[in-house]
Amino acid sequence: MNGGRAGRRPVTSAAELERHALLIFAERGFDATTVDDIAAAAGIGRRTFFRYYASKNDVAWGEFDAHLETMRAALAATPPDVPVLPALRRAILDFNSYPAAEADWHRRRMALILRTPALQAHSMLRYARWRAVVAEFVAERTGRDVGALEPQAVAWAFLGVAIAGYEEWLAHAGADLIPILDRALGLLVDGLDRPLSPLERGGRRP
Repeated sequence: MNGGRAGRRPVTSAAELERHALLIFAERGFDATTVDDIAAAAGIGRRTFFRYYASKNDVAWGEFDAHLETMRAALAATPPDVPVLPALRRAILDFNSYPAAEADWHRRRMALILRTPALQAHSMLRYARWRAVVAEFVAERTGRDVGALEPQAVAWAFLGVAIAGYEEWLAHAGADLIPILDRALGLLVDGLDRPLSPLERGGRRP
């Protein structure tokens, strides 16, 4: 026996399991929910749960890893005549695009990630991997080392703007995510793309 609820069809995908988890997190709170609770609601056992996710923390991130690899591949396939910043803008919008039918689930997911203190340390690991993909692309296209200031600064900046866009989206029920993200990314792309101000005497910028 798997300990699931009688008569409930066991989940057959990571996405289904994530949805069960999101509902329980909303009902009981993230901290009060256990792996056993999620498994029982999904009609599966603990061992089956761990075939899908390594931990309770990972459930909140859904298919992040797969989407990130898709973004990496899209950036790698960007034609060389497409400038770096517009390429990043397009890739990040695609990374965050979900079918309309999944919008409510994505809203639940992101509210959990951004507003649950217990998830913040785990989130930093995911953010670091996301930034690495951005920094690698910038480094490759500009001939810099991935650890150099410019690739790292661009990666941090894009992450910050994306999070700001998500916070704006979460604050307005019924709002569309992509137009908000595109507006936020546009502010960054336009700002970074401007020529650097000339130095004043003494080495200071005006």
